[in-house]
Amino acid sequence: MNGPDWLDFPSLAGLRAYEAAARLGGFSAAGRALNVTHAAVAQQVRALEREIGESLVVREGRALRLTEKGEALAAELTRAFVAIQSATETARARSDRPVAITLSPSFAANWLMPRLGRFWRTHPDIQLSLQPDHRVVDLAREGFDLGIRFGRGKWPGVEARHLAPAHYVVVATPALLGGRTALTRTELASMTWVLEPDWPEHRHWLSAQTGLDTASLKIQEFATDELALGAARQGLGLHVSSYALVEDDLRAGRLCIAFAAKGDDLAYYVVTNPGPQRPQARTFLRWLMAES
Repeated sequence: MNGPDWLDFPSLAGLRAYEAAARLGGFSAAGRALNVTHAAVAQQVRALEREIGESLVVREGRALRLTEKGEALAAELTRAFVAIQSATETARARSDRPVAITLSPSFAANWLMPRLGRFWRTHPDIQLSLQPDHRVVDLAREGFDLGIRFGRGKWPGVEARHLAPAHYVVVATPALLGGRTALTRTELASMTWVLEPDWPEHRHWLSAQTGLDTASLKIQEFATDELALGAARQGLGLHVSSYALVEDDLRAGRLCIAFAAKGDDLAYYVVTNPGPQRPQARTFLRWLMAES
């Protein structure tokens, strides 16, 4: 019996081979992932190109470059295969794979980790796999259940839910402020700063909100934001941070706000792939939103 017209699509093996080659960057890598030879993958991709009548890849030596239509098809195929995998795992009610989460190192250390004990007290059977990374990764391609991103909630290909406000503030210890509740522009310019070098957003925000020339500031750089925040807690200088990451410090009195901008709409968002989530991922997502 013939299926309906909408099921008339190219060879599933060819689509799978092409998605793997596009995602992994070559026929050899795709062959290893699919447990076939690279020649078999190349043959399936060529057959797919003939079947749909479009060139999908351009071979440049050993490298593989996708055409414009190839890029678009690869992205949709990855999302489709992830949706199939997610639906299958939901049907199987799998509990053996941890919930995979991508998030920034600072958010993981300063917001999530202090709260995780509460999650595991109520859900001891759910395993989590935290992958701290400054990169904005493709959830579908890299196999993540969800991510926590910093910005304004507008990213293509994902669904975003507001988690926590993340407007920047300048913080310092009470001792460093010496009883002052805020610092003037002149005071901000004259004091030492403790910042991470690989976070240009901090300097951009600081320049835009205060008018300071960040190149002329006395900045002590630390390799990570966690180290820079630790230095600020020790009173070594002023630090730019998202409010959500220092909320506990402010509440406990370890740090005070030395400067805050108005009208800042930056926030942390939970992002997920469109479609159904695994039961374990749904449980963690509900807990996250309740924590916010």
